[in-house]
Amino acid sequence: MEKPNVAPSTALAYLDPHYWDERFSSEEHYEWFKDYSHFQHLIQPHINPNSSSSLLELGCGNSQLCDQLYNDGITQITCIDLSPVAVENTHKRLLAKNCKDIKVLVADMLDLPFSNESFDVVIEKGTMNILNLKDVLFVDSGDPWNPHPATVNKVMAMLEGVHRVLKPDGIFISISFGQPHFRRPLFEDPKFTWSIEWNTFGDGFHYFFYTLKKGRRSLVDHERCGEILEKPSICLFQEELDNEDFLFRTNVEELGS
Repeated sequence: MEKPNVAPSTALAYLDPHYWDERFSSEEHYEWFKDYSHFQHLIQPHINPNSSSSLLELGCGNSQLCDQLYNDGITQITCIDLSPVAVENTHKRLLAKNCKDIKVLVADMLDLPFSNESFDVVIEKGTMNILNLKDVLFVDSGDPWNPHPATVNKVMAMLEGVHRVLKPDGIFISISFGQPHFRRPLFEDPKFTWSIEWNTFGDGFHYFFYTLKKGRRSLVDHERCGEILEKPSICLFQEELDNEDFLFRTNVEELGS
């Protein structure tokens, strides 16, 4: 069966909540920024299978990340999305797979409805780029070196909520296109106590895997972060060219040009 063409002609469409409800109504599954198999080796050192560790996934959409984490032994998972369509579809999918322990809730990542220090791990895959029913946080941000104050306020609201719901030694994992020189000024705000590390993965594009460990901030953390950054290669495999991530990144760059 041929998949419906759900990719918009411009990244600005991602700012329309109705676009996402319609998309989730017709699209069964889509993975932003690669599927779990591409970064499984990066996430596994930070999760404790078959333990009481609790994990919160922000902006689950129709991703199957929670299914795969569950199969790896993480059973105390809570997923949220602002789209009731996405939440209902995810709930049905998980029941069909007998993943009954996973909670799926309609909730706003800018106003997390959880108590302080509730989770051992919080993970987001694309929600710093895609917010509010997968609206694009940085689509209308202007100059990426000097984003609009309204954009910064949204990002900081998300990060403050994540920091609040993490346990004292909790870990925030952020998977993004955003390069460290754009992300670090946000992650390193004085109100946060987490340390920052990053790795890259992907065949053509470089996707960034950020690990922020609450309560472990050091003034010299940035000197130990990740690897030496190089300009991503423009040699892309066909899989990358066909992927909506390529459309998304291209349109974002055009908006900022």
